[in-house]
Amino acid sequence: MTCSRCQGIEDQFDARTARRQLRRYRRKGAVKTTRMLLDALSEAGIRGASFLDIGGGVGAIQHELADDGAGSGTSVDASPAYLETAKEEAQSRGYADRMRYIAGDFVEAQADVDAADLVTLDRVVCCYSDMEALVDASASRARRAYGLVYPRDNILARAAIRVVNLVQLMRRCPFRAFIHPTEAVEARVEQHGLIKTYHANWTMWQVTVFMRPATAANS
Repeated sequence: MTCSRCQGIEDQFDARTARRQLRRYRRKGAVKTTRMLLDALSEAGIRGASFLDIGGGVGAIQHELADDGAGSGTSVDASPAYLETAKEEAQSRGYADRMRYIAGDFVEAQADVDAADLVTLDRVVCCYSDMEALVDASASRARRAYGLVYPRDNILARAAIRVVNLVQLMRRCPFRAFIHPTEAVEARVEQHGLIKTYHANWTMWQVTVFMRPATAANS
């Protein structure tokens, strides 16, 4: 993302939105697709695993992994408000000392981010115009498993994305959402030696998990 795109994310995902989503998470838990992703990742082994959550929002994946016994984690987010909200919740849950928080565009910050057993991008691919750069930077850091939630390439998803982008245009906000072909995303991930072990659809979203061959063979 360019600096203007980062500014668009800060505007779109501000402190007010973060607080509202945290309240929702505290009441109802992780949303359906996030829960599906976490359940699929459990096949790779969560207890003691390190994790990298990219664009994790208020930290739903991070909190759930920590509850399930994961080890150290890194959260990278272009929204400072979301990052701070996730950190505050981690502090209240008693695991913030095992976390590292990095504010900014992951593609630009990748040199400062270590590999992890589990890498997750929950509704993040749709925030990047350069899918290839994002997948290359993130998939290369997955030691065991790589999990994605991103839009399906169908009529419903394309219509929803058009509405989102029209609203952003009317607001004069530089944030835009994108739909990337499923085949292109999966092919890019597989170039990093990962194999698809799980795929499911839910309304306009799809949930996919890839694993390293040794991990998949032992699951």
